[in-house]
Amino acid sequence: MPEQNPTLSVRIADFLEQVAEKIRSLTVDRAANAITWAAVALIFIVGAVLALIWLLVGIFRILGALMGVETAYAVVGLVLIVVGAFVWSRRYPQDRTSEE
Repeated sequence: MPEQNPTLSVRIADFLEQVAEKIRSLTVDRAANAITWAAVALIFIVGAVLALIWLLVGIFRILGALMGVETAYAVVGLVLIVVGAFVWSRRYPQDRTSEE
C-alpha cells in the first residue's frame, strides 16, 4: 500500500520540478514562440517585397508598351523622385512642430 504522506525528498524533488517547469514556460517557451513568429513575419516581408518588385516591373512594362521605353523610364523616375521627396520631407516630423 503506497504511503499517503510523501517523504521530504519526494516533496523537494516535486517542488524543484515545478520550479523548473515554470522557469521553462517563462523563458524557453516564450522565446520559441517569438522565434517562430519572427520567422513567419520575415517570410511575409520577403514575399511582400518580391510582390512589390514584380508589380513595379509589370507597371514599367505596360508603360513601355503604351508610350515607349524612354518615356516609361521618365515617368517611373519622376514618380519615384516625387515619392522620395515626400518621404524625405516627412523624415523628422518633430522638427516641423518646433519651427512653427
